[in-house]
Amino acid sequence: MSTVPDPAPPRSAVRQIARAAGTVMAAFVLTQLLGLARTILVYRAFGISADLDSFNAANRVTEMLFNLMASGALGSAFIPTFTGLLARDQRQTAWKLASAVANLLFILLTLIAVLVFFFAPQVVRQGLFILAPDLSIGQEKTTIVLLRWLLPTVILFGLSGLVMGILNAHQKFWLPAIAPAMYSLGQIGGVLLLPQEWGIYRLAVGALVGSALHLGVQLPQLLRLNGRYVPTLGIRMAEVREVARLMGPRVLGVAVVQINFIVNTIIGLSLPEGSVSSLTLAFTLMLMPQAAIAQSVAIAAMPTFSAQAALGKLDEMRTSLSESLRGVLLLAVPAALGLITVRIPLVRWLYEGGEFTPRSTEMVAWALLWYALGLVFHSLLEIIVRAFYALHDTRTPVSVTAGAMTLNIVFSLTFPAWFERFGWMPHGGLALANSLATFLECSLLLFLLQRRLGGLQGTKLLAGTKIAVLGGLAMMLLVTLWLKFHPPLGDSLIVLSSVGIGGVVYAAMLWIQRTPELFFMWGSLIRRARQIFETRTG
Repeated sequence: MSTVPDPAPPRSAVRQIARAAGTVMAAFVLTQLLGLARTILVYRAFGISADLDSFNAANRVTEMLFNLMASGALGSAFIPTFTGLLARDQRQTAWKLASAVANLLFILLTLIAVLVFFFAPQVVRQGLFILAPDLSIGQEKTTIVLLRWLLPTVILFGLSGLVMGILNAHQKFWLPAIAPAMYSLGQIGGVLLLPQEWGIYRLAVGALVGSALHLGVQLPQLLRLNGRYVPTLGIRMAEVREVARLMGPRVLGVAVVQINFIVNTIIGLSLPEGSVSSLTLAFTLMLMPQAAIAQSVAIAAMPTFSAQAALGKLDEMRTSLSESLRGVLLLAVPAALGLITVRIPLVRWLYEGGEFTPRSTEMVAWALLWYALGLVFHSLLEIIVRAFYALHDTRTPVSVTAGAMTLNIVFSLTFPAWFERFGWMPHGGLALANSLATFLECSLLLFLLQRRLGGLQGTKLLAGTKIAVLGGLAMMLLVTLWLKFHPPLGDSLIVLSSVGIGGVVYAAMLWIQRTPELFFMWGSLIRRARQIFETRTG
């Protein structure tokens, strides 16, 4: 008899995903807002300077090391194995596995950090700055020092990610959810509280403190679980070998993505000063709606997909998947068009001031234009990839991602030169390369998934795409007219009024086209308001 819980009927499953997605989305929005505050502070303090380019380049290396050595194991191998042991009431074995992985992770990440510390000059000179040999010696030295300062974050984030997985397996979500906010607070404190004479190094100290807080905030709840630490490497444990086996394909996929990021950073450092920082900030802005829209839906949908796939109920999975994709389309299309339309006043309002000049605004908004073209496809990928994982297929998305990232590198080596020929800022070519590669990756994976499932209710998806595009274009037209003819206003009022106008126009277009999702959301809000009222008056 199967121990997998029977999933709800298709419509009930879709409603369950929608409700859970709303909860997760709220948490993501709060985290993103604090991250936005950190980014505003950092860019106003340092602008898109060579120093900030150095910090972003060094930080990219440490992120790559963590993602390669820890993220794949934590995300796709340790958590399901640990959770499975708890579900089978093998608590002692579960904690022995956690101890072994923690010990192995600490040893591996420490060795990697020490090696990179000693070879930091080679990593920077023959790696990051290989396409910019004539760059100032000062910037090169700054990058080397920053890289060495940031290396402890690799160890701290590795252990913190493991603790996060342990807590989630015990249905403890609050402290893991606020851990990223602690990292932002660390950087904010570093910029505001440390002496200005420290320059960019106060941001590095803030990152160190933030990574320690990221781990530290979760430790009290970990200790309350009363787990027993075992000083073992667990080499002979079947569960440790299972973690090692499962992490292979996922780590390969992570490696391809991280190599692509590093290549883009190397190319960006060979472009005019500020290109790397402009691309980093623009990509962060693009990811904010992507996280709130797509990641929240994907996290909420994954358990439902997994249960339906485990029971062989592919018809129900097709329905849940189609509704999830359609919901993401209805949110991501207007978000992308909105970013494109208001990108200049948005960047100017949020960041311009201090060291962040009008030229900085121009460079960031230019990169955001090309990144925003890929927002819809980044969002759809969050759902599509998780559907493959629910089907216990990690090889297909990893293979397609490897091909897409290879194309991204080819595009990145080509497009900046093309942009320069048109008299455009070349760093926009790197953003366009990312969007084009993501579009190709999304299209191929969607094609393979619909073949795997025998269809994806394509008519319903096409209808949703049509609704989103028509509504988005109407929204874009009216907001563009408002931006052209509005009375004298500050950037904050321009952006907020544009969002308001765009939201009303888009909602009206959904109503005109009788979009079911709009009426479902409205009904949910009415029911929720009625429940709150009855609770308070009862």
